[in-house]
Amino acid sequence: MVEWRKRAVSNEGIGLAVFEVDGSTPDDDDRPTVLLVHGWPDTHHLWTHVAPILARDFHVVAYDCRGFGESDHPAGDAPYRLSLLADDLFAVAEAVSPDEPVHVVAHDWGSVQTWEAVARPGAESRIASFVSVSGPSLDDLALWVREKVSHPTPRNLGQLLAQAGSSAYTVFFQLPVLPRMFFTAVGSARLWRAFLHRVEGTPPHHAVVGSTLRADMISGLRLYRANIAPTMAAPQPATTFVPVLEVINERDIALRPAIFDGTHRRVQRLWRLRTPTGHWLPYTHPEYLADVARDFIATHAPAAGVCATGHLDRARLFGVPTPLSGKLAVITAAGNGLGRELAFALAEMGCALVLADTDLPRLEETARESKAFGAQVSTYDLDLSDTATVRSFAESVHAAHGSPDIVVNNAGIVWPASTLGAADDDVHHLLEVEGGVIASSRAFGRQMAERGVGGHIVNVGPAVTSERSRGSAAWAGVITFSASLRSELAGRRVGVTSVRPGPRDSSPSAARAVVAAIIRNKPVVTMSSDTTPVHRIAARLSRITRRHTV
Repeated sequence: MVEWRKRAVSNEGIGLAVFEVDGSTPDDDDRPTVLLVHGWPDTHHLWTHVAPILARDFHVVAYDCRGFGESDHPAGDAPYRLSLLADDLFAVAEAVSPDEPVHVVAHDWGSVQTWEAVARPGAESRIASFVSVSGPSLDDLALWVREKVSHPTPRNLGQLLAQAGSSAYTVFFQLPVLPRMFFTAVGSARLWRAFLHRVEGTPPHHAVVGSTLRADMISGLRLYRANIAPTMAAPQPATTFVPVLEVINERDIALRPAIFDGTHRRVQRLWRLRTPTGHWLPYTHPEYLADVARDFIATHAPAAGVCATGHLDRARLFGVPTPLSGKLAVITAAGNGLGRELAFALAEMGCALVLADTDLPRLEETARESKAFGAQVSTYDLDLSDTATVRSFAESVHAAHGSPDIVVNNAGIVWPASTLGAADDDVHHLLEVEGGVIASSRAFGRQMAERGVGGHIVNVGPAVTSERSRGSAAWAGVITFSASLRSELAGRRVGVTSVRPGPRDSSPSAARAVVAAIIRNKPVVTMSSDTTPVHRIAARLSRITRRHTV
């Protein structure tokens, strides 16, 4: 359990309770200061599990925002405007780190108010970096809503309605009497922990709350009344030069990932991580959050003596994001066929690539063409039929790049039409390759499970020589194993997809079908072959056009 040392900071007469992690003072080694900012209905206790991990390398400070915990609770709604909350943040930053800018890690309304702060001119002189978790800029959110309403396509309306459903609680929170009565009745720590466990699987002992929880739930309602309607009516977006890492939780009960699609328009230096996690990440995955925050802070505090891993380089965002932006994808048998097309398709989606094959000249060609999409690419010599080499490969990838988000175990072999007529050597080689697929799935699956924030494994069976062989026994091992593994890893948010390629399923459209299956977490992909000459020519032109328009 973290030990906090309390001090007081005042801003325009408002007393703010500030808490430093005991033993993390910056005096001895000039460690950078990390400022942790909570949201509703939390206090500094939200950071109980994150703070001690960060304190190994940084001077760590948290504070109770006005209206929460041990800080002052000014009356009325007006004192809870975002502009005043941003003033508080700057006041605390000045008090705890007067000579150097702070690095902010913020959650929920803590993130919302930090967006207000970093948008101010010259904010980069006081805020060196910002890790945003489950809290958008309200100005950006207002613009997003207006854009969807002004262009009412089915997709835009679907996204708008989805977010409206997730935000319905904010309308209730802004009512004058009922929310107060509701939280007076149910605002106990026991019920709150039960709610977090039910909606996100949060272990009850991870949800550390203050003794003021019920009062904070009620007091914090003023954030909603003071800010949502005025900002939605008159947004004032501004560009920020503070480096920002957005940690987007795909299973957030309050915020849909689509609302963050426009952030890149006003953030000059933006990084993004997107995982199948929930809203209260500081409770559910504190180690993951602390690790990515540490890496990001180290990247922007090079003089601090904390070494960045470089893994976040692939998360840098330069344009419109995709659901796979910044993810690391491993692809075997990437020198030819479907593996090659998958490399191009995932590179186009913003993934960094680790490509492996035994045909090194073709592999390097795939790597060069993938880089045309702006992808980071590393190549490895790998024989998938050698299980010991496959396990060593997985260890090397983890050491050099971290745990991958996507692994495509592409068999990269062609199976004859007749199983009974196949040569014994072909059968032996098939079993060896399928053993490699299994070994790779197990090795990378363990990495994904241990990291705890999901991932996806794609197992591509042998390609058949004719449409009549689509039910070939050659697929049985891959499909059965994949189905079993999918069931085993479902609780870890790791998806598993098996792919049954036909005789000509190595086109861009086939690769896009696999990418769509990754995004939608489909269990099986059986692709229809592109057999007509016109279709094959069109697919080839499509790929050439995509490369030269990046």
